[in-house]
Amino acid sequence: MAKKVKIRIRDLIESKGISLRELSRLTDIRHAALSELANQKRQNINLQHIERIADAFEIGDIREIIDLIDVKE
Repeated sequence: MAKKVKIRIRDLIESKGISLRELSRLTDIRHAALSELANQKRQNINLQHIERIADAFEIGDIREIIDLIDVKE
């Protein structure tokens, strides 16, 4: 079975009770880029964005941000 990387931004903002706009302000990442990540529409992941998100949420384990899921081919 094939794997796909899932960025867990939706889960994170819901658990912290903030909006994508607020996350954009906190991380200095464009709202459009965060929206694409949150909606799994982005093909390339900028590692600097992941670092900024980790800083904003005070996350020490990347697995809280990125997950691998099974997908049907």
